[in-house]
Amino acid sequence: MNEKATTLLKESKTARWTALILLSAAMFFGYIFMDILSPLQEILQTHRGWTPDAYGRYAGSETFLNVFVFFLIIAGIILDKMGVRFTAILSGAVMVFGASINYYAVSEAFIGSGAESFMNNFMNLPLKWWNITPFYDGMAASAKLSAIGFMLFGCGVEMAGITVSRGIVKWFKGKELALAMGIEMAIARVGVAVVMIGSPLVAGKAGVNLDVSRPVLFATILLLVGLISFIVYGFMDKKLEQQMGESGEEPDDPFKLSDLGKLFTSKVFLIIAGLCVLYYSAIFPFQKYAINMLQCNLGYTAEQAGRVFFVFPLGAAAITPFLGNFLDRKGKGATMLIYGAILMILCHLTFALVLPSITSEIVAPLVAYTAIIVLGISFSLVPASLWPSVPKLVENRFLGSAYAVIFWIQNIGLYLFPIIIGSTLRSTNPGIDNPLEYNYTAPMLVFASLGVLALILGIWLKHIDKKHGYGLELPNKVD
Repeated sequence: MNEKATTLLKESKTARWTALILLSAAMFFGYIFMDILSPLQEILQTHRGWTPDAYGRYAGSETFLNVFVFFLIIAGIILDKMGVRFTAILSGAVMVFGASINYYAVSEAFIGSGAESFMNNFMNLPLKWWNITPFYDGMAASAKLSAIGFMLFGCGVEMAGITVSRGIVKWFKGKELALAMGIEMAIARVGVAVVMIGSPLVAGKAGVNLDVSRPVLFATILLLVGLISFIVYGFMDKKLEQQMGESGEEPDDPFKLSDLGKLFTSKVFLIIAGLCVLYYSAIFPFQKYAINMLQCNLGYTAEQAGRVFFVFPLGAAAITPFLGNFLDRKGKGATMLIYGAILMILCHLTFALVLPSITSEIVAPLVAYTAIIVLGISFSLVPASLWPSVPKLVENRFLGSAYAVIFWIQNIGLYLFPIIIGSTLRSTNPGIDNPLEYNYTAPMLVFASLGVLALILGIWLKHIDKKHGYGLELPNKVD
């Protein structure tokens, strides 16, 4: 076999970074859609009748099928059986389909339609603790259909998440793995920043040209572009797989369903999964409520609050690649997770206890900006250290399923905590109907408690790694 035939495409820096850009672009658009309605909570309540409970159920619906129908586990099996190329394109198509339903639900065309009448009579379950569905009696019809679209989109975006992680490992293992994962997440964070500023602007102003569906349509079109990115990546992936087969690099031992048992019986793997669910439950649900929280605490408009929160994803995006490069060269992954938990606790306690007590119109925004920056630093520590740790713990042949299990456990938290926060917000603000007058102390304390639990798990993880030598504190890059 000649040298040209055995030189893998991923050995080319240009090729592997191009693959990363294509994968990251699709996730960038996915993150835009995921939070496209987050800055519009006030408008949804005043113009579409979405109460805090309805908004919380909608926000949590993104993970419903992933958690309760085990779609993410199925997605992991599909990924290990069918490969990155097939699963990426499938996930992109599912995202577009779900987003299209979501758009129709919040559009003017839905109002007064037969679909609205149907949804008014759909799943009118009591709003009780045992009702784990995204639906309840009295929930706005548009919120119900939006939840259906969002849960389908959630199947696609979470499938895309594990596929992109698996794809990055495929191209960067033994090279700049943490840096690549950090850059991918940084690009996704920029998507969140774009949403916080752009969504209210695209929606327009009340009494002039306000249309809450306009940002959703724009984000849906971007998802189509993301699907095209996945298709283009597919051609590169196919060429790489052909080369890997020729070189004998691809493992012969195939994935077996029994491999899932190895994941659920691994203590260190379950600790990693627990850290993931705690970190992300304290971040993503917080993003859903952050704009309204800042409106209530600072008296800002959605646009002004968006500018404050804008620094969170941008700060995380700026710092994450540097941390990834450090971890590739120096290691200390478990230690970074501990630092991230500490900073997360400080941030959420600031929003819970410090910011509401400040009366100065100059000091309050400075405190808010500082807390948001601290949260961005915290969140940048997580993807750069957590995701590159997984290939050190499991065999390559079922790495896709490993990421799927972690995402599935994570999705349990992402489903429950928007509902918990919405319920907490309602119960701690009795008689308050104005969405700009909520007291967010209790919800922020809930988020802070997740940071405390993450800190405990982080310390435990470092202890286990030191005892058993999993290499979580070692560099990722092989010279």
